[in-house]
Amino acid sequence: MNIILVGTQWGDEGKGKIIDILSQRVDCIVRYQGGNNAGHTVVVGGKEHIFHLIPSGILHEDKICYIANGVVVDPAVLLKEVEGIVKAGIRVSGRLKISGLAHVIMPYHKVLDALREGKRANKIGTTGRGIGPCYADKINRCGIRMLDLLNPKIFAAKLKDNLKEKNEIFRKVYKHSGYEFAKTYAEYLAMAKKLRGYICNTALSINQAISDKKDILFEGAQGTFLDIEFGTYPFVTSSSTTAGGACTGTGVSPVKIDKVVGVAKAYTTRVGEGPFPTEFRGAFGEFLRNKGHEFGATTGRPRRCGWFDALMVKEAVLLNGVSELMIMKLDILDGLKEIKICVGYKYKGKVLKEFPQDLEVLKHVSCIYKVMPGWQGVTTSARKYADLPAAAKNYLKALTDILGVKITAVSVGSSREETIFI
Repeated sequence: MNIILVGTQWGDEGKGKIIDILSQRVDCIVRYQGGNNAGHTVVVGGKEHIFHLIPSGILHEDKICYIANGVVVDPAVLLKEVEGIVKAGIRVSGRLKISGLAHVIMPYHKVLDALREGKRANKIGTTGRGIGPCYADKINRCGIRMLDLLNPKIFAAKLKDNLKEKNEIFRKVYKHSGYEFAKTYAEYLAMAKKLRGYICNTALSINQAISDKKDILFEGAQGTFLDIEFGTYPFVTSSSTTAGGACTGTGVSPVKIDKVVGVAKAYTTRVGEGPFPTEFRGAFGEFLRNKGHEFGATTGRPRRCGWFDALMVKEAVLLNGVSELMIMKLDILDGLKEIKICVGYKYKGKVLKEFPQDLEVLKHVSCIYKVMPGWQGVTTSARKYADLPAAAKNYLKALTDILGVKITAVSVGSSREETIFI
């Protein structure tokens, strides 16, 4: 079976844990978009592993992991991640495959990212990892790909062309000294030498695995509402985070996809700028942030927190073709007297029952809430659905009824074992 796993909110839904669990049941795990602006955190045996580029399925010894063409790769970050995994006693050789068509994040991308953000009147909230400028070069057809690094002559020509243009921008627009060819060229050739054995035609390899009846998990980064097409633009990432991005980001036909699984947090979080209708204000937001350890795995930035927004998740279900949903961090809601679900918005006296595409509308809506009693019991000890407090089960049923999609798993803690399959 070929499954796409997507986030249905603004990312940070807990996909890393679900990817780790589902990886036990598949043969290959494929990362199809984004870069090291995303982080998946997995806790195994009390030890925390944070992944930025390599699929977390690498923790399972017999699995093949792919970084496909839709991903943008910072070679320095990737090598550091590989070294960390090897140091932890996990074999990477022969199990990690990187697309030669994946575009490379260069030093000037990262600096340009920060300089552009600094000049903006309305901040985007970029991670500063160079993701956006790298994707921009890809679209502008001046990008450097992983396979280019393997050909010194081609790499030299492309790098010279890029530096000729970029250095003009750096010096004249940003008063920055720019980059020297020789230093950057030597640095990236040295990294390419270390990565050479991993680079291949991943589209061919993945499609061959499908022909061989292997089970594939396609792993997305970020979430639906950070999608470049359907997210809360311009406060989005620079890639296609939805299920459709799995096909363009890997070279696998849509007809070969069997199922799309969505992941949602039991409440809502967002990192960076942009509208957030259900956001908590004041002390309660700080309380839930600390209780849920809501700090970015990539940047460490505090996440903004709010009630579950059913309008946005329902839209995500539609956009991705989600057939089942997994709810994460239910345990963080333990002990609350009441819990709210946003079921609609009000804007200028009009009730909206669909997620608005107009950012100005989204900025100024007020929320219509369904208020439910909370539970005083602790859910972390539950290992099956029947063990959950009645009010917790009622909350999950309400989400199922509102969203029109079945919930098939609930996370009640950070470890693999603290997961209930329904």
